[in-house]
Amino acid sequence: MQDDLLKTLGLMRRAGKLSAGEDGVRQAVRKRTARLILVAADASLNAVKRADGFAGTAKVPLIRLDENKDTLCRALGVNGGAMFAVCDEGFAQAFMKKQRESLS
Repeated sequence: MQDDLLKTLGLMRRAGKLSAGEDGVRQAVRKRTARLILVAADASLNAVKRADGFAGTAKVPLIRLDENKDTLCRALGVNGGAMFAVCDEGFAQAFMKKQRESLS
């Protein structure tokens, strides 16, 4: 993942629009605030399945990131977590756009 995507995630975190970890994602889905689910590259198969279930329940996209859990957690200043929920439509759209641009 490019630094630009990590900076966007950091901005979401500082704005209070990023929920980290399985419990945070579950809570965002229950509150119906999740707009995008992100999963670390080294997340376990079970974590990916749970994240996929959360995305299906919330009817939002799921993106598997290129970065591992340690890199993401260090960049975001959080403890642990293989999955994240973006809780703002504008941030979710901006992140997906930046990700598409980085793949081009």
